Amino acid sequence: MTTIADQPIRFGRVAPMLPVKDIQKAHDFYANILGFQKTFENGNPVGFMILKRDDAELHLTLQPAHKSAPFNVAHMLVGDVDAIHRLCSDYGLRIIKRLETKDYGLRAFVFEDPDGNRIDVAQVI
Repeated sequence: MTTIADQPIRFGRVAPMLPVKDIQKAHDFYANILGFQKTFENGNPVGFMILKRDDAELHLTLQPAHKSAPFNVAHMLVGDVDAIHRLCSDYGLRIIKRLETKDYGLRAFVFEDPDGNRIDVAQVI
């Protein structure tokens, strides 16, 4: 049986879709705290937004009845995980897994964004 893995198809970027209860509040967090910039929005009122910073891209989708999942919904590789951890702590975000150096070559932690989305943040060491 032939599978897609057998085909010479190149995959491009994959961006996480984060459900949010208040899209402006989510934008303000990702833009003002983590430095992302809005590159696209859709709807009136806005129900979808794309945010980018460097090679990272997040898609926000308005879901007023959103209930957060009890697992990580996105993984971010960053150049300075300690700085991101400080920002999240200073902003008062809930840290789900403390910052630590893992035996598999990453320094990482997990936080919840203002909508309860769990984001795993890591730096290759």
